[in-house]
Amino acid sequence: MSDNRELLARRERAVPRGVATAYPVFAARAENAELWDVEGRRFVDFAGGIAVLNTGHRHPKVIAAVEKQLKHYTHTAFQVVAYEPYIALAERLNALAPFKGPAKTILFTTGAEATENAVKIARAATGRSAVIAFAGGFHGRTMMTMALTGKTLPYKKKFGPMPAEVFHVPFPVADHGVTVADSLRALEFLFRADVEPSRVAAIMIEPVQGEGGFYEAPKELLVALRKLCDENGILLVADEVQTGFARTGRMFGIEHSGVEPDMITVAKSLAGGFPLSGVIGRADIMDAAEPGGLGGTYAGSPVACAAALAVLDAIAEEKLIDRANAMGAHIKGRLQKIASRNDTVPITGIRGHGAMIGFDIVQHRGAYEPDADATKRVTNAALAEGLILLSCGVFSNAIRILVPLTATDAILDEGLDKLERALVSSRS
Repeated sequence: MSDNRELLARRERAVPRGVATAYPVFAARAENAELWDVEGRRFVDFAGGIAVLNTGHRHPKVIAAVEKQLKHYTHTAFQVVAYEPYIALAERLNALAPFKGPAKTILFTTGAEATENAVKIARAATGRSAVIAFAGGFHGRTMMTMALTGKTLPYKKKFGPMPAEVFHVPFPVADHGVTVADSLRALEFLFRADVEPSRVAAIMIEPVQGEGGFYEAPKELLVALRKLCDENGILLVADEVQTGFARTGRMFGIEHSGVEPDMITVAKSLAGGFPLSGVIGRADIMDAAEPGGLGGTYAGSPVACAAALAVLDAIAEEKLIDRANAMGAHIKGRLQKIASRNDTVPITGIRGHGAMIGFDIVQHRGAYEPDADATKRVTNAALAEGLILLSCGVFSNAIRILVPLTATDAILDEGLDKLERALVSSRS
């Protein structure tokens, strides 16, 4: 088998640089919250494939369900010959929908497909064209979802012009000097200056911003958005691609607010590592598109649907929502202790519901001056310690923890020990 250096050279020759890879290591195998590279080195996984592995690498229930499905058929295209796993999964998701009344679900393959199709459905349902999103939000890399994403670098550089009728307002983060009142004033200004409410189909928001830094959308903001949408016939869309399926200590992140959206987009941890996404929405809204207007050749793969049904079983049977809350409390407790030390890089802003935990690395204790360079040192030092760790944030200074919810206490503490050592060794 090739080693990491040889594979990196082959990658550079064969794969365009536009798809970045965080670390120069190549996977050979993985189990639950552990991963081994091609040279046999073991890592604790605090990235979870970017929030895809809430149920861990190769969960036994998921593997068994996939193996069973593989013996029957792998593909028919749902638009040609339908199949029960798609329907069964839609029924399960409809029952979990975080809003009252009948729901319907359509399945796709990627998170970007889900968010882009939510826009299509919203436009069909309202007869309107404009969409509003938030600065710092991430919704995908297709042309429409790239336009919705509220971060220019690296997602929009060289790819313009963006699709029309997409508008952004500031996302409230106290450390960034933006309040809920500021966001609402910006929205009011947008309605006066650029687009009248009667032309807006949807407002899309992440209950917790992923790439934007693991900042929660304040309940006050979500309540105000719900009211504004109701008054103006606008649909409220919650992008739950990263927050969904027990990660935040609820099945969906928006449930923490008590605000009911009209649609939610889901992906990532839905199918335990198999490509699958979807839009769950109020039934009357979901039926707005004409037959044939939605879908995709691979959308709702029967293999991925089987995996997703097993994921939902595992979340329920293993009480992973409770586990997320317990893990999150433990992680935040450890981080608070680390933050009180004087021999680490300065950290602040420890936050997060459930086991979706983030914190910021700053230049000086007691002041919010983002330190992107130190953050990069920390992630590299973590890798040297045997920990896969991701950064994020509009200033590239946030560390996010997405350890599988199935990780044992021993593995969780081992990973936190490695993180602590990385924070110490990265101090300049």
